[in-house]
Amino acid sequence: MAIFIVMALSWLSAAASGSIKASGREVPDAFADSLTVSLVTCYPGPEIYELYGHEAIRVRGEGRDSVWNYGVFNFREPNFVYRFVKGETDYICAGYPFAWFLPEYIGRGSKVVEQDLNLTQEEAHRLLSLLQTEALPQNCRYRYNYVKDNCATRITDRIDDALEDKVIYPENTTYGSFRNEMREYNRNYPWYQFGIDLALGSGIDYPLTGREEMFVPVEMMTKTGEARMSNGRKLVRSTRTVYEGEGDVTLPPTPWYLSPLFCGVLTVLFAACLCAYDLRKRKVTRWVFSLWFLLTGLAGTLTAFLVFISSHEATSPNILIFWLNPFQLAFAVSVWWRVLRPVALAMAYYNIVAMICMLVVWPFQHQSANPAFFPLMATTLILSATYAIIIHKESYNKK
Repeated sequence: MAIFIVMALSWLSAAASGSIKASGREVPDAFADSLTVSLVTCYPGPEIYELYGHEAIRVRGEGRDSVWNYGVFNFREPNFVYRFVKGETDYICAGYPFAWFLPEYIGRGSKVVEQDLNLTQEEAHRLLSLLQTEALPQNCRYRYNYVKDNCATRITDRIDDALEDKVIYPENTTYGSFRNEMREYNRNYPWYQFGIDLALGSGIDYPLTGREEMFVPVEMMTKTGEARMSNGRKLVRSTRTVYEGEGDVTLPPTPWYLSPLFCGVLTVLFAACLCAYDLRKRKVTRWVFSLWFLLTGLAGTLTAFLVFISSHEATSPNILIFWLNPFQLAFAVSVWWRVLRPVALAMAYYNIVAMICMLVVWPFQHQSANPAFFPLMATTLILSATYAIIIHKESYNKK
């Protein structure tokens, strides 16, 4: 979902009170005595935070043309990155002139589609009242959740609150899980998906309902267009393209030779060749072993933070913690000093058992893996086994 920083938040209270007019122009008579509520869907952009697009509500009539946006945050707030990783990022609901909303999407060339909702005037005013209340300074913050509480899910919830009849969305599913849906939208960004697959555990791998797939705005637009209320009334009255855009404005696909999987295969091949050389020489190339387990240990520190400290519900449980954990840092350090050799040997034994178990068990558990994980886990297994063999041979020869 695209992320906005609305610098003049002083307009928020004005928008909430209904005093904003459309770009300073006269409001058309057609909207003078009634409200038209519509959903505005913005297609994905090239930046990572734009890959899922964005959703907002537009309200026209009674002297206003405003947009209500649940994607506002201030990245200049203290410790923003730390709180985001920890799962304590508060987003903001803000109302402001619709004329302020479009330039970002026109500038990046993203398609923008508007769907007028088929609401009664009572329902439209009730929805506007809910938005105005939620945009008040004392109410505007909410705890953002990547897939369950974002700019799209918040809107569907408010529509439910405002309508007299229950909205029935199509129950058909396309992707099956949150992770599969993310992979579709991240298909040209394999390293970003690699990071998601590292950080997020089995909490995004359960079977979804049709409504849960609507956390992505474009999917929400499609299902909303087919939705009906319990009395048979269509939820969407009309659909139009506000800005055609320039087609797919995401980046071109990453070449296969720069993908995580190819890099993982190169890594395990290099490790296999190095270990064959070390076994023949009966000597550990310590800087390579230290570098590898330093990298896995640092990744493991982040993984442990996400699993045990972060409040992101999707980060735990994560089976990768058995591979990527801070204890790998002990291995990275211990290979340099003989006095710490028992520590390194203990970690080598642990890795051998853990990697074999993970590679055997993985097909029978439900956390989905990035294909690049397996050559990287194999690298850890090969290096650990080589270290254990060389140290044991060295100890045996000394006897």
